[in-house]
Amino acid sequence: ISRTSHLNIVSLLGFCSEGSKRAIIYEFLENGSLDKFISGKSSVNLDWKTLYNIALGIARGLEYLHHGCKTRIVHFDIKPQNVLLDNNLCPKVSDFGLAKLCEKKGSILSVLDTRGTIGYIAPKMISRVYGNVSYKSDVYSYGMLILDMIGARNKEKANQSSTSDTSTMYFPEWIYKGLEKGDNGRLNGNGFTREEEDIAKKMTLVSLWCIQPSPTDRPPMNRVVEMMEGNLDALEIPPRPVFQIPTVSLQESSTFSEDISVYTDR
Repeated sequence: ISRTSHLNIVSLLGFCSEGSKRAIIYEFLENGSLDKFISGKSSVNLDWKTLYNIALGIARGLEYLHHGCKTRIVHFDIKPQNVLLDNNLCPKVSDFGLAKLCEKKGSILSVLDTRGTIGYIAPKMISRVYGNVSYKSDVYSYGMLILDMIGARNKEKANQSSTSDTSTMYFPEWIYKGLEKGDNGRLNGNGFTREEEDIAKKMTLVSLWCIQPSPTDRPPMNRVVEMMEGNLDALEIPPRPVFQIPTVSLQESSTFSEDISVYTDR
């Protein structure tokens, strides 16, 4: 970790170890975690352009970990709490406590325990029926993170318009239904500029590609960056994701995280 150096990766400054007392020292990020901004704990309301820049920065950080390092680093716990923001709201991926090294020639990882956070964890970490564990786990978590950002931006509108059916609907499914119907108002709200609508739709399409159940259907992070930076018209609507895992209601889309080290199927 000390050898990593990227604008969107938190910098490790040093460490202390004296007997049982140990400390890792990272750079100080003035604005704290992204979670504060998308969970209503901050008075600052991030606009679509800012959200897009944050999402793109996170993607670039993960691209560096997966493709820019001599040995690939798989984070395994991408979530809003582990994305820190500096005074310019530049995102930096942090907390590598669950990370594993992976040789680039072999993408399959040997992971005996389930690593990650409920709501962001890839399906294959819960059940191998979805495939082997690989660096694509971070891709899935990134997609759920972006959906969480989209949900937080539209949380008030979603709650106002929710019915008994939509209130218990899995949040990605709610997003996908609106996308299928071409209902931009459901995603973006009224009074938004065309640029803001395009940004919201691009983030939505990319995130839905990232959360495909099969790892082979998810784009690698270098492709995700290309999709985020590219033209909206070049993006296709991905297949509808179908999961057999615990789901979360629409209203809870930004507050359902629960840290785990081992998850047991119920």
